[in-house]
Amino acid sequence: MLEKLDLTKRLGKAEYKKKMKKLEPKLGRLQRECRELGIPVIIAFEGYGASGKGVQIGELIRALDPRGFEVYAVKNETEEEKMYPFMWRFWTKLPADGRIGIYDSSWYRRVLIDRFDKKVNKSGLSDAYRSICSFEEQLTAGGMVMIKIFLAIDKKEQKKRFERLLASAETAWRVSEGDLKRHKNFDKYEKLNEEMLTRTDTDYAPWNIVEAVDRRFAAVKVYEIVIQILEEKLREVKKQRKAPQEAEHMPSLSAQNDRLKESILSKTDLSRSYTKEEYKKKLGRLQKKMEKLHGELYRRRIPVVLGFEGWDAGGKGGAIKRLTERMDPRGYVVHPTASPNDMEKAHHYLWRFWADMPKAGHVTIFDRTWYGRVMVERIEGFCTKQEWQRAYKEMNDMEKDLTDAGAIVLKFWMQIDKQEQARRFQARQENPEKQWKITDEDWRNREKWDQYEEAVDEMLIRTSTPNAPWIVVEGNNKYYARIKVLETVVKTIEERLGKA
Repeated sequence: MLEKLDLTKRLGKAEYKKKMKKLEPKLGRLQRECRELGIPVIIAFEGYGASGKGVQIGELIRALDPRGFEVYAVKNETEEEKMYPFMWRFWTKLPADGRIGIYDSSWYRRVLIDRFDKKVNKSGLSDAYRSICSFEEQLTAGGMVMIKIFLAIDKKEQKKRFERLLASAETAWRVSEGDLKRHKNFDKYEKLNEEMLTRTDTDYAPWNIVEAVDRRFAAVKVYEIVIQILEEKLREVKKQRKAPQEAEHMPSLSAQNDRLKESILSKTDLSRSYTKEEYKKKLGRLQKKMEKLHGELYRRRIPVVLGFEGWDAGGKGGAIKRLTERMDPRGYVVHPTASPNDMEKAHHYLWRFWADMPKAGHVTIFDRTWYGRVMVERIEGFCTKQEWQRAYKEMNDMEKDLTDAGAIVLKFWMQIDKQEQARRFQARQENPEKQWKITDEDWRNREKWDQYEEAVDEMLIRTSTPNAPWIVVEGNNKYYARIKVLETVVKTIEERLGKA
């Protein structure tokens, strides 16, 4: 891909000015249209050291309203960032709908500079490529415009630029030891770039290679690339919004393949129970274990993600309370997930969950999770059929990113039957101190019990994986449910610590 480039291309000053006089106002207009239509845009610049990423970003933003974009200079991970999955720092910096995020180097640093410096082993490299492709696929499927630009220069030009920068005390700092080492091994580093371009040049996020020896030629080509891609996206969005929306019907599980026809929930033995005495004895022992294990997790820097879903009044809050009672409050946080606010709606639906993931050694507990996408949002029509159908893979991919980074991920479904739910609803209504827990929406959701059960069964089958399993908790007896949750968490942590 790179060896075929003609790096001798040049553009005269007069022709450059003539072209930019037309391109700059056009790009400014496209930025405004994207903002009006709520289209988010990412422009990622990659390339060799001294290839002109900063220069080309400076050229590009001249045409843009500064209130509508943000530039991120991606360097080595900070100590804080190292405590999260490597894609965390990019998920948390996504542009909102209608805004533009411009990256001076990007997530590709992991498979280029980090790989060159031997900070990534073979397994880690494979995981990184999977995470990168998943990240770009998820964002573009969700409506993000992904523009990837690679600035190419040859070894001779790079040497000339480095010498010019090093000749002045004011610019010498821009050339690092790493830059010089990669220059010395230019052919080796070029092969890494060639492999990166080949493995990540996809139909949803293709690479655009720019011959960057001549600054003016590169600037015009960058403008033309960005303008062409934005124009295509705007035409696509306008066409979609004019076209009548087809009615979407929720498919029944009988329409899916055979493995989705069985009901997991219907097989749950809800007669399982403990007496109050059995419960108290087991609870005390397990909470003491959890207290010690929590400290060991922090010492060994192992993050834990626990997700709780279940029927309304299924016992999520009670289970979480007993789980955390003896844990150090400085080392865990419980996130109750509500309907997304306006800021959250302006981002990819997983953005708010990525922002709340734990750093190494900490525990994050989600009371309701990202699985709302394939349950309430699916059933209530808050997302399209296409969106919730692709969400299974997107959520599996996110959890794979977490477990690849060393996290323990467990997901609990708190199962009760319809009669038990009605009994708990009634008890809440009759208790003044618990009336706040019951709403009209809870009663309305009961009318869609069968639809929810169908959606939950499909969710459990499609998203329970060896590294991030679903645990169905028999919850008609609260004592049994709380103990099962604690036993599962304790056992999983003990197994991990035994392997660590």
